[in-house]
Formats: sequence, C-alpha cells, structure tokens
Amino acid sequence: MIEKMLVDQRSAGDSKTQAESFSIEELSALYSRKELSPVDQVTRFFERISQLNVQLNAYLTVTREQAISAARSSEHRFGRGAGRGPLDGVPIAIKDNIWTQGVRTTAGSKFLADFIPQTDARVVERLRRAGAIILGKTNLHEFAYGVTSENPHYGAVRNPWDTSRIAGGSSGGSAVAVAAGLCAAALGTDTGGSVRIPSALCGVVGLKPTFGRVSCCGTVPLAPSFDHVGPIARTVGDVALLLGVMAGRDAADAATLAQPRLRSFGNIRELSSRLRLRFTKRHPLRLGWPREYFFDRVANGVRRSIEAAARSFEEIGAIVEEVSLPHAFDGDEPSTTMALAEATHVHRAAGWFPQHEADYGEDVRTRLKMGDEICAAAYLAAVEVRKRVRADFETVLEKVDAIIAPTVPITAPRLGEAKIEIGGAEETVRSALIRLNRPGNFTGLPAISIPCGWTRGGLPIGLQLLGRAWQEERLLGIARLFEEAHPQLRRRPKL
Repeated sequence: MIEKMLVDQRSAGDSKTQAESFSIEELSALYSRKELSPVDQVTRFFERISQLNVQLNAYLTVTREQAISAARSSEHRFGRGAGRGPLDGVPIAIKDNIWTQGVRTTAGSKFLADFIPQTDARVVERLRRAGAIILGKTNLHEFAYGVTSENPHYGAVRNPWDTSRIAGGSSGGSAVAVAAGLCAAALGTDTGGSVRIPSALCGVVGLKPTFGRVSCCGTVPLAPSFDHVGPIARTVGDVALLLGVMAGRDAADAATLAQPRLRSFGNIRELSSRLRLRFTKRHPLRLGWPREYFFDRVANGVRRSIEAAARSFEEIGAIVEEVSLPHAFDGDEPSTTMALAEATHVHRAAGWFPQHEADYGEDVRTRLKMGDEICAAAYLAAVEVRKRVRADFETVLEKVDAIIAPTVPITAPRLGEAKIEIGGAEETVRSALIRLNRPGNFTGLPAISIPCGWTRGGLPIGLQLLGRAWQEERLLGIARLFEEAHPQLRRRPKL
C-alpha cells in the first residue's frame, strides 16, 4: 500500500520506498489506516537528521525527547480512532525566530543563544493543538534580516541540490529540512520573500499568506508591517492543511482582526474538494502576465521555465493575458525605506541595538545603522507610495485570478557569492533574490512559490503566483492545478 502511494519521480530516480518522502496528506491517511506509526515516522526523521544535518546545517536545535513523547500520544489517539485531524502525528520543523515554550529560540543571533521562551508563539500553539509534532528549530539568516542564510554565528545553511550553493533565506533551514526529508513540513517567516526565496531555490512549496491572515504573536519581529508567518511543504495540499490550522484572528495581534474567516481543512477529502477549482468557457481561469517589473532582468533558463509554465496553464484551459503594473517600480526604494526604519526601531526598542552592536554579523549591523538614517518624512512618503502600488495590483487582480511571475530571477548562487550577472548586468545577490518578492510584502497580498522546473545542472526553479487579498483558497487551488499537471516536479535531491 505504501509503495503504491509514492510518486515515481519523487526521489529523483531512487526507487526505494522512503517514508520520509510522504506528504502530510499521505501520512494522515496511513496513520488513520494504522499502516504507519507516528513513533516510527518521527524516529526515521531523527535518523536522517543525524545523518545529514552535519552536511546541510538545517537544524540548530532538535527536540528528540519531546517529539518521541508527543508521537506516542499521537499513536495512542490513532489506536483509539481519535486522531485530531490531518496534522496529528505530523513531524514539523520551526524556524528559530518563532517562540517555542521551553526550547531555545536564538533568532540566529549570538546574544539570544540561550533565550528560552516561557510560551509558544500562537502558530506553534495552534499546531500543537492540532497534534503536530515539533522536531526542532531551524537555522536562518541572523534575525531573519537577509536572504542567503549564511549565518556568521551558526554557519551557513547548504542547499541540498548542491551543497556548494546557498539555500536562500531567511528561512533557509526550514526549506532545506523539507527538501531533504528532515521533516514533513516547516514554518518560516517572510518579510521580503523569506519563505518564497528558499522554497524556490530548494524546490519546495512556500506560501506567504495575506498580511494579517496568520498571527505573528510570539515571532521575533523584523519589520512589523511587512512580517508574515508562512508554511513550507512538499505539496500545495500540505501548505493548505498547515494554513488552515495556523490562520485565524488573535487578540494579541491587531493585524489579524480585520481578516474574514478561513475555514480549516478538516479532512483530506474536504481538502481535495475545496482546492479543486471549477472553471468554464464562459468563466475561465485568467492569469496575468505582467508587462512591467517582473521580467525585466531574469536569467534565460528561469524565463524559459516560467514561459513553459504559462503554456502549461493554457493547455489546461487557462487564459494568460498581459497586464500592466505601471507603479510596481515605484515601490522598490519606499519598501526598503520602511523596512530599514522598522527593523532598527524593533532592535532599539528591545534594547539590542546598539547595546550588542559588536555581537551582530556585519551585514545585519550595517543595515541597522542604515535604518537610523531614515527620517519620519521619508517613512510617511513611503507609506503613501504603498497605497498607490497596492491599488495597481488590486486593479489587475479584479480582472485576473492571479499574477504569474518568477519567484526569483536566478537559481541558487554559490556560498559567499556577493554579486551575480543577469543579461550582462551586474547585481548584488541580495537585490536579485528580493526584488521579485518585495511587491508581495509591500502590498500584503498572498503569494506562493511552487517548483516549475530544473536547470540542466539540476537546480530548482520557482514559479510565483500572486493573488487577491484574503483569497488564499483560490490561489492554492490554482497552484494545485499546475502541480497535478506536473507530478514529475515533485523531486527529491540525492543525498
């Protein structure tokens, strides 16, 4: 039975049955039928972590004793036929800037190395309540303030498709843990693309929800008006299951109070039904191909892969049409202005900067100093620009169901590489990785990255879909349509 559920291409040519390859959907079904044990599954993940984490540096902390205990409780519930739903017994990894009660939360920093929260973040609390099992905390760019996950204090996270390359960031450890089969799914945070960038570079699925859909209470902030918590997993369905548990209003996070209700995905059958969109010739799926901004500087291989994805959507009945986002470029400098100012304010208010200035890595310290130079007038002017940019996107999204674009314009750069060349023009790695993700954070609109191809050298390429505010179900449904049409894209790196 287990063998029948495996997708042939999942292991990139490895025909052996690998329990760590199962999606959450598959795990839940196997647990319910008692064909797989939560304890055995968790034990298998810890075996892989022991074997591979030295090479990949995805985890900073593992919680073996707690996880095994939780797995036994889950197994007991399934034995009584009382499983808590599709996340019961599912092994999850948590980015290490998200609080976990009694387990250190370093935020990837030197001076928080021994910080142990007394409570869980709201998202962790909700995952535990749904029966999820926390395996440990994942490595990240220091304070989530960067996009490479080359951490000066804990070492660089390495891409499982080529360990000489970056994983992307700041949620690099979470994306690597999912891609390498060191957990079933993981949580990340996204302030300037930090869920989507590593998901694209590591060949997994990552969702940044609508701003305010998921509580950030108990997450170490970076830039509060841009911060999101989002799921990373192997499949679109898994991301949907996690979102259904994580989402919801939280009195401790005012940003969540305006959201409309998102019904949870209570069971696998309901999930499949609700993500299966129905379009007709009279009302077809419409996708917007942006004329401006998103394709200005993109590597040829990435462009070809996104163009092939657009043709694939057309083959399944979608209409792909050009759309105009004339103010998209206007947001680049203002979004940077706001993020710099907010991050520096957070660190000053917490008493971290400049008190611990010498303990920061050079790149984060430099950006915190830059934030000190932002004046109030510049910040307020940036807020006004954000309204104009968001209006652009909302106007387009009244006409199309989603906007299609690359997640990042390149594949994973090499560790230590500061600059890259695209079409004969030089650009910093940071700029290249952030710029196509920045609009999602600046506008607060939901965006998802899904695998859409590989280079000849075997590096993943990510497709980004941006959708309407509060309509994650539709966005996930569109992503699932593409995923179902391309099961061969569910690959695993050979490690």
